Order: sequence, then structure tokens, then C-alpha cells
Amino acid sequence: MSMNRSAGVLCHISSLPGKYGIGSLGKEAYEFARLVRKNGFRYWQILPLVQTGFGDSPYQSVSSDSGNPYFIDLEELKKQKLLTKDELKSVRKRESLDYGSLYDERYATLKKAFSRFNFESEDFRAFVKSGKAEEYALFMTAKAVYGGCFSEWDAPLRDHEEDALEALRTEHHEEYLFWQFLQYEFNMQWIALKKECNRIGLRIIGDIPLYVAYDSADVWAHPELFKLDEEKKCIKVAGVPPDYFSEKGQLWGNPIYDWKEHEKTNYAWWKKRFENAFEIYDVVRIDHFRGIDRFYEIDAESEDATKGHWREGPKEKLFEGITGEIVAEDLGVTDDGVLALLNKTGFPGMKVLLFAFDSNPENPYLPHTFNENCVCYTGTHDNDTVAGYCERLNAEELILFRSEIASEMQRLELSVPIGSKPEEIAEALVSLCLASKARLAVIPVQDILGLRNDCRMNSPGKGEGNWKFRLECLPSSKCMRKLRKSIKIYRM
Repeated sequence: MSMNRSAGVLCHISSLPGKYGIGSLGKEAYEFARLVRKNGFRYWQILPLVQTGFGDSPYQSVSSDSGNPYFIDLEELKKQKLLTKDELKSVRKRESLDYGSLYDERYATLKKAFSRFNFESEDFRAFVKSGKAEEYALFMTAKAVYGGCFSEWDAPLRDHEEDALEALRTEHHEEYLFWQFLQYEFNMQWIALKKECNRIGLRIIGDIPLYVAYDSADVWAHPELFKLDEEKKCIKVAGVPPDYFSEKGQLWGNPIYDWKEHEKTNYAWWKKRFENAFEIYDVVRIDHFRGIDRFYEIDAESEDATKGHWREGPKEKLFEGITGEIVAEDLGVTDDGVLALLNKTGFPGMKVLLFAFDSNPENPYLPHTFNENCVCYTGTHDNDTVAGYCERLNAEELILFRSEIASEMQRLELSVPIGSKPEEIAEALVSLCLASKARLAVIPVQDILGLRNDCRMNSPGKGEGNWKFRLECLPSSKCMRKLRKSIKIYRM
């Protein structure tokens, strides 16, 4: 990892404040970027920018190369005279994130904008011709026209035959252009935001999920790259065995890659995916990195993940010829193979402080045990917030947790006092993260603010209520100034 010793903040676009029901690429995103950079952060980490699918998860998308239309800034569309002032007033104002209402209302608003858009413009025609959104636009057009899962469509369309695609593109041309328009607008707005972030010295860490969703443009357009039957249905699906998060494991349901087919093409699909990622991010985090060494596959008809099998992945061959900065999410079940792959690639892994304090002085998540080539987090989007974790502990457990943090701080010769309230313990763990040996320390915005578990982003294995956290407003100047002082002491 070529970066200097730095600090980053983890906050997804959806979590930004704003009046239109979900965070966007509008003024609040620019204000957030300037706020965190002004106070010493050099990295902003986000979750996948893709259009969400099943369960509203950014890890279950209709297309791995899409941009989420919900993130399109409506105020910018008004500036382009695609929406009127009255139409914006009629968009329901809400602070909480309600995906069901967004689905019902936002696309109707975006259709109004599209109705006024000049899709004969040179820039838009060039975007369509580039093919960047072609698979997505065709897939979403087919979903709009025929509904259901792609495996239920008539065979020629299900099988992605060229004549069927041309008929879809021609007979439903306006619908097809609408989905192209959404990606065009998202792309323009995201590029502008990232350019401004880079201008002020803030780099973006983006996220590539290892797996794609089954009912997606990816699987529909490239079925040969996945373990499917003749009717394009999954034979095997992804997940993880029983672990810290779930006693029955996690049954994700994503299709399993046919790695032998990928190898025949010299991993061309993956190389294109990395190429696209490095166009929109400065650093790429690979989610579930361990699945590249060995992956866990489960029979598609299984009810849970307890009876899966480990299989060999592509290992370092997947990264041959890939340039760019990569962070490996190496959490969960790790073994010598994962460690060997990390060593061969040189990618920094992740260290999560909420995993560190189990009374084992050699726990690999304790800062005194790891080297500089890693990224340290207080927690991730899949964890409790620190304050929320403290709140779940009984009195005896909380005393022990606090004592172990204090001991680790002594090892690093930190003199930061630790209070007894959950938010005070969160503040101490933030200091420990910043003071750690890791080249990069990333703090979730919830832990910066000492928020509880009602502000948690995701609970793995929980089917509902995830991905809804939003900031009511940007962090206060007082809060950020205090953090800036810590960053200056520990990171500069």
C-alpha cells in the first residue's frame, strides 16, 4: 500500500443527511467531504455505489457496474431544467430511509425528468455508444416489460440471444433510454463529486463485493461464468459456515463462479470489473477476499449454510496484470491459504478493534500484534457500533472490556483517559485506532459520534431493517475539531 500514514471515515452515500429520503450526490455530499478533509481525514470510504436489489443491500445488486439512481441529486436535475420547483416541492420530505416508498415515488420523479431530457445530445449519445450501461439498460428494460426473474423469461430472451436483445431495444426503445439516462446522470454527478474530493486532497475507497446477485444483468449476460443448470438456475450458492455472526452460518444465495471458465478467458470479466472500479474509486476494497483463495459453496436448495463445502478459488492468478491500490477484507474464517495470498499480493488486510478484546494477549486484532501494512477499523458496517456494543454488555463484561482497552493503550503508551459511558469508551477506541500501527485508520461515522445500535448499518443474517442509517445532520464543528487534534497527534 503506497499511502502515507492517514485517517479515513466510513460513511455510505445513503447515510448522508438531506430532505429527499436518502443521501445523494448533492450538496450534503460536498459538504461532508469538505468537513472531513478540513479536519484531517484523507480518505472517505463508502459501500458499493450500485443500484440495490434484494433486501435493499448494496451487496445484492441488479448490476455490479451500475450506479444507484436513488443517489441522483434532484436539485441538480432542477438546475438542468429537468424538474420544476413545484415538482421538487411535491417530493415527499422525510429524514428516515424507507426503501419501499422510495421505489414507489423516486422512479416516477425520475421519469418526469427523463421526459424533458434531450437524449439526442452529443454527450448522451456518446455515453450510450460507449456501452457502459448497455447490459444494465437491457436488463432493466426487460424487468420493466416482463417482470419476474430472468430465468422465467421466454427462452430467447432468457438465454440472452442477440435477436431477442435487438427486439427488446427496438420495441421498447423509450424504456431502454430511460435506464441509460439514469446511469448517465449518476455517472456525471459521481465523477463531479469525486473530482472535487480529489481536488481538496480526499481519496475515495470504494467496495467490490466478491459475489454478484443471481437475478442480475451480470448472470443474465454471462451465464457461462457461473454454476447454473440448463434453465439458468443456480446449482450452488455462496455463503459462509457458522461463525461469529451466525450459528447457522450465512446463506447469501449468490451464484457461485465457475472459475475454470473464467480462467479460459484469462479472467477477462474480472479484469474489466477492476478496470471499471479504478475509474470511479481511488482505492478498491475487495469484500470477502478469502473467497478468492478458497470459497464456501452450498447446494442451492439448502435452508441454511451448515452443510456447505470448501472449494479452491483462483488465488493470485486473478490479480495478474491488475494495477491499483487494493484493500483485502480478510475477516471471518481465515487460514494459512488466505495469509499466503495476502503475502503474495502484498494487499493490506483489515483489523477490527471490536474483535480484539477477548482476554487473549496475542489476539491478532490487538494493535500491538499487527504490522503497518493493514487498515485498522473500530468496526465495520457489519458490526455493532462501539457504543452499541458496550450497551449490550452486562456490568462485569463492560468493566473487563474497558480494562482490556486500557491495557492495550498502555502498551502503545497512550495517556488518553477512558470514561465509563458507552460513548466515552467509543471515543477511547477511536483514539486507539488512530494510534495503531496501521498505515490507514478508518472510523465509521457512527463511532465518531458515539451512536448506539439503532444507528447500526447492517446486522448479518437479519432479513429486514438493514441499510437504513442516516445522519440527521453533518457532525458538529466541535466534534470534528476534537477528532482533528487526535488525527494530528497520532497520524501526522
